[in-house]
Amino acid sequence: MSDIAQLRKNFPTLTQTIEGHPLVYLDSGATSQKPQAVIDAINLFYTKNNANVHRGLHTLSETATTQYENVREKLADFLDVNATECVWTSGATHGINLVAAGLTSQLTSNDVILISALEHHANIVPWQQLAIRTGARLEVIPVDAQGVIDTNVAITTIQKWQPKVFACSHASNTLGNIQDVKLLVAKAKQVGAITLVDGAQAFLHLRPNLRQLDCDFYVLSAHKALGPTGLGVLYGKYELLNALPVYQTGGEMIDTVSFANTTFRQAPAKFEPGTPNISAVLGFGAALDYLNAIDFQQMHQYEQALFVYLVEQLSSIEGVRLYGDLVNNIGTVSFSYKSEHHYDLAMLLNSYGVAVRSGHHCTQPLMQVLNLDGTIRVSLAFYNNKDDIDCFISALQNSIELIEG
Repeated sequence: MSDIAQLRKNFPTLTQTIEGHPLVYLDSGATSQKPQAVIDAINLFYTKNNANVHRGLHTLSETATTQYENVREKLADFLDVNATECVWTSGATHGINLVAAGLTSQLTSNDVILISALEHHANIVPWQQLAIRTGARLEVIPVDAQGVIDTNVAITTIQKWQPKVFACSHASNTLGNIQDVKLLVAKAKQVGAITLVDGAQAFLHLRPNLRQLDCDFYVLSAHKALGPTGLGVLYGKYELLNALPVYQTGGEMIDTVSFANTTFRQAPAKFEPGTPNISAVLGFGAALDYLNAIDFQQMHQYEQALFVYLVEQLSSIEGVRLYGDLVNNIGTVSFSYKSEHHYDLAMLLNSYGVAVRSGHHCTQPLMQVLNLDGTIRVSLAFYNNKDDIDCFISALQNSIELIEG
């Protein structure tokens, strides 16, 4: 585990102080920190190879194009899929919206769209809008009082509603729960559902093999996996991608254009109009290289050991209540303290240099089920260590003392 612990040195943001205290960054669920290699890759593009891709025969353009498409190949290898099945988007949200919009003509008022009660708003609202456009019904797999989905209940719900579309997060952004999406996808496909998995939270921590998962679509965001903001990926099975209509139009995604008619290219170019976020793609390529150089099992064990330690320390504080699945978890804990407001605690923690998330975490329906207006969320990554957790626990105890006078 010592090798993993040493990787913290690669993340320059973690060396600063906040309010006179060393930064304790526990908000990787919102966005991960970036290793120097990613920062360097972006800087190199703008200082040496800055040019548009797919649009020039000169050296800079050809170099940029080759590097840009090499990252798509690298990502495909990482996911164990074909590069033609990987569409660059602005983020996981963009990918979900692209699919939801594209399925409009395939649904009717006789159809059901099934999601879970754990979903981020980005995996709720696009399906609500699809239901409004088509007359389809939106149904929900319930969670228990702790915010956990019972797999048997989920399977029964799938069999009951026979959905045309099944969309589920691989891991909850609020609670960290890991869903058995391979099983749920298989059950949904048995009833003929089109399946989409939101992998925004899971990608960094679980390294999904999409060929084995066998979902129809999978979305992720680069910035939650060491990469830059403003970039995401929509994976889709090639025939299903090409069955979707174009989502946005412009240059690059066309085959031929006349004033009488326009024809479009096949996926992935079909869904990539305009100048792409080239620097972000190259930065994400550096992030993938960085992740490929880490032993995944070692990293996973390290993160899980930190998570167990965090749960133990939080559980020892009287008045703290933890939510979610504390066994099958990517390393994210949501908690409340007695009846104190999450915002007050988060502000006090920040005064000790501790960065956490407070609020409903873009999961208002889940908060309603838990009868909460919000929680404090602590989300770990492999660049954290036990010292971070100890500092957080100390700051939390001090904050509680201040609140209670």
